Amino acid sequence: MWQYEGAMEGEVAAVAVSSMAANKVSLTIDGEEETAERRFERLISENPVVIFTRSSCYMCHVMKKLLSAIGVHPTVIELEEGEVDALAVLDEGSSSDSGGRVVVPAVFIGGASIGGLERLIALHLSGNLIPKLREAGALWA
Repeated sequence: MWQYEGAMEGEVAAVAVSSMAANKVSLTIDGEEETAERRFERLISENPVVIFTRSSCYMCHVMKKLLSAIGVHPTVIELEEGEVDALAVLDEGSSSDSGGRVVVPAVFIGGASIGGLERLIALHLSGNLIPKLREAGALWA
């Protein structure tokens, strides 16, 4: 089951949940089934801030609270266990210091992988988070 929870400025958050394993419905684009990697790439490119997480993740809650306090409403994607590997493909060329493994929750700002909660907080404490969010279009003036 994956959940999509996000909102554009002034919109109500949308939640789309696929049914259980036997009843899953794959998203198709132009007759082609969309892979998890392609779906993640699309979501990252369409949204200024994306958090990939697992269900009931307290670190994701802290990330959302921090970003919300700044005035940013991230798109949050809940991953199934098998989808974490698909996320690893996207994170391979990033600047995150995860030692080759995927950090979940993972934050993407402006299409770039930031890393996990520790990296997000480090960006904020160094004063680099808000400029990065403005550059990505997640914050205005």
